[in-house]
Amino acid sequence: RSEQARLGAGVVEEDTEEWQRDPGFAGLERVGGVDLSYIKGDDSSACASLVVLSYPALEVLYEDCRMVTVSAPYVAGFLAFREVPFLVEAVQRLQQEEPRLRPQVLLVDGNGLLHPRGFGVACHLGVLTDLPCIGVAKNLLQVDGLVRDELHREQIRSLQREGDTFPLTGTSGRALGMVSCGDNNNSSKPLYISVGHRVCLETAVRLVKSCCRYRIPEPIRQ
Repeated sequence: RSEQARLGAGVVEEDTEEWQRDPGFAGLERVGGVDLSYIKGDDSSACASLVVLSYPALEVLYEDCRMVTVSAPYVAGFLAFREVPFLVEAVQRLQQEEPRLRPQVLLVDGNGLLHPRGFGVACHLGVLTDLPCIGVAKNLLQVDGLVRDELHREQIRSLQREGDTFPLTGTSGRALGMVSCGDNNNSSKPLYISVGHRVCLETAVRLVKSCCRYRIPEPIRQ
């Protein structure tokens, strides 16, 4: 907890790059996606993946996928301590091998500020790499009074008609993320988007939606 608090003090929840302020993201050329996928039935063997796509064409420029052995135990709320070291190593390898392909933003399969202590995987990775990061989760993490109840499901159903978003505002009154069922997703299953580092929530949502050919944004899907 103390390490999360120490690193969390470095999270920047606003846009820091020129391209983020442009309506069409002019100047954005490389978008990265990261994920750690486990072998079924084995929570110690995983594939750590980093993919970099061109933007806006979303064509693969770089791939780094390798099997890793995960030794840290899983503790709810502390997933980043299991996974982030391998993702940081992947970013460092890219920096050494193909520095010109360094992504200008990372989409992370997981949460950012939408976390019990406001410091999920996307925040953790962002602070350690100093890259803009966005959390993109497939399921709602029930924190700060947020629950997947009938009201939540009704809000999601309304999104399918409107192709819009709605904020995830907890009992604290703070918007921890945004639910998106955008036009590109064409799915009853929404995405839960949250700020990781060096990006504001509105920009994060716009960028994720612009990267969706299917439900999952292309950098993470690849």
